[in-house]
Amino acid sequence: DAKPHAIDFGLQITHDPVRVYVMRDRAVHDEAATPEDIERMRAVVREALEAGAVGFSTGRSDNHRSASGAHTPAAEARSEELVGLARVLGEVGHGVVQAVSDFDLPEGDGKFHGEFDVLEAMARASGRPMSISLMQRDQSPDQWRWIIERAEKATAAGTPIRLQVGARAIGVLLGLNTTFHPFMGFPSYKAISHLPVEERVQRLRDPALKAQMMTEKSERVAGDGSPIPPLADLLLAQIEMIGMRMFTLGEHPDYEPGFKDSIGARARMRGDSVLSGLYDALITHDDGSALIYFPLYNYIQGNLDNLYTMLSHPLALPGLSDGGAHVGTVCDASFPTFMLTHWARDRAQGLPLERVVQMMTHDTARFVGLADRGTVAVGQKADLNVIDHAALRLHPPHLVADLPAGGKRLLQFADGYRATLVSGQVIARDGQLTGARPGRLVRAGR
Repeated sequence: DAKPHAIDFGLQITHDPVRVYVMRDRAVHDEAATPEDIERMRAVVREALEAGAVGFSTGRSDNHRSASGAHTPAAEARSEELVGLARVLGEVGHGVVQAVSDFDLPEGDGKFHGEFDVLEAMARASGRPMSISLMQRDQSPDQWRWIIERAEKATAAGTPIRLQVGARAIGVLLGLNTTFHPFMGFPSYKAISHLPVEERVQRLRDPALKAQMMTEKSERVAGDGSPIPPLADLLLAQIEMIGMRMFTLGEHPDYEPGFKDSIGARARMRGDSVLSGLYDALITHDDGSALIYFPLYNYIQGNLDNLYTMLSHPLALPGLSDGGAHVGTVCDASFPTFMLTHWARDRAQGLPLERVVQMMTHDTARFVGLADRGTVAVGQKADLNVIDHAALRLHPPHLVADLPAGGKRLLQFADGYRATLVSGQVIARDGQLTGARPGRLVRAGR
C-alpha cells in the first residue's frame, strides 16, 4: 500500500490460503473443517474485508491441482464451510463472492445441480453479488447453458449471480521455452533439455533425431514437484487427436482459426503425421520463440459462436483472464485488447464498441462495488485510455526471464494505445511508461 504503483488495484481474500493458515496440514488432506475451524476462518475473512478486500473467492475445479496431483486445499470444502465464510460478507456489508467450479464434471453430469445448489447457497447466505466462471467444456458441451439457466433463476429470485466470461477460448501457449510443450516427456528431448534453447533448436533440426523421436512415447511429466498439471499427461496420451486443435500463433495472432488450419490438419494434408507437424512447428524460429496455441475450452466447434452467445447475455461480465497466473504458458492479459479488436471491430458477428467498453469499465466497477469510476462523468476518477481504434493490434506473445530466480513469463504488447491516464496523470504514452505512479490500493467499504 505504501509503495508507488502505476494503476489502482484491489485485492480479494482467497479461500485456499485461509484454509491452510487455519487448518495447517489438515487443509491439504481433504479433511472437513470443524465448527471451530470455520469460526477461525470466518475471523480471518472478516479481518481482510474490514481492511478493504473487495471480496472472497473459492476454487472448486478438478483441474486445479498441486504439483503432486492433489486437490487444492479448498476444492473439496463442504457446504457448511463455504456458507459460513460467505455469510461474513453480509455481516460486514460489502464485497463480492467469486467461484470457479467444474461442477464435479469428472464424475459426470449428474452432480451439476447439487454443486450449483452449494454455490447458490453461498450467494444467498452472503446477501452479496456473486460471479461464477462460465465456459464450454468438451466433456459436457451443454453445461454452460445449464449454468446460465440456474443463474437466471437465482437472479430472478433475488440472489444475484453474474457470469464471468472469457474474451476468447481458454487456452495455453506451448513452446520450447514455455512451461509445457508436446515433446518435453520424450526421452530423446529430455536428454537435450538442459541445453540453451538455440542449441536445442539446432539439435532438433537433425533429421536423425526427429526420426528417433517419432518412434518414442512421452514419459510422465506431471507430479513429483513438477509445475506441470496432471491434465498434461492425459493430453499427451492423445496427441494425435489434440493436435487437430493446435495452431501456429504466428506474427499476427489469430485466436479464432478454423480446424482446417490446425497443425494436425495441415500435416495430414501433406501426408505427414500430426506429431511430425507439431515437431516442425516448434523449431521454425532459430531462437526457439515459436509458439503453438492450444484452445482448451470454448472451442468445440472451431469458432467463438457460443462465446458470442455468452458475452451477449445480460448477466455476463468480462473476466477469466489469467493475466497474472500460469505465466509460463498463459498470456491472457491481452483479453481487454482482444475485446476491443476482435469483438468490437474485426469479427463479422461482433459486439458494439460502446457495449464492450461499458462491460469492461462501468459494469465491472459497479459489480465489485466501486461507484467512483467506470464512466466519463464529472466527479468520477479520471482513469482513461486514449485509443486509436483503427490502429489497435496485438503483438505475438514473447517470453522474458525477469521474475525472481530467473523465472519466466509471457508478455504481449499492443499498438494503438496513445495514452493511459490514472487519476488524471499520464502513466503511459504510445505503450511506454512515463514513470508516473499515481496508483493506489483500493480499499472496499471505505
